Amino acid sequence: MQKNKEKIIRRLKIIEGQVRGLQKMVGGGKYCIDIITQTSAVKQALSNVEDVLLESHLGTCALRQVRSGDIETAKKEILKVYKLKRK
Repeated sequence: MQKNKEKIIRRLKIIEGQVRGLQKMVGGGKYCIDIITQTSAVKQALSNVEDVLLESHLGTCALRQVRSGDIETAKKEILKVYKLKRK
């Protein structure tokens, strides 16, 4: 998890910088399409962070639940994550 944690924090810092850039673009009256292009990039970056978190969760927590025989909890969590990801 430590490797993923560092990767996630690095990605979030990049996203933080992108959001600050968006604030400057809006404040500076930049062209709307340029701002929308950048918001799309931020959404994709956040989606990528979600993917890393999901992979980590499935590979550790959910797998541990299955191995310990707690299939129902694992199933509920997997479905919950799936529904959240679809939004």
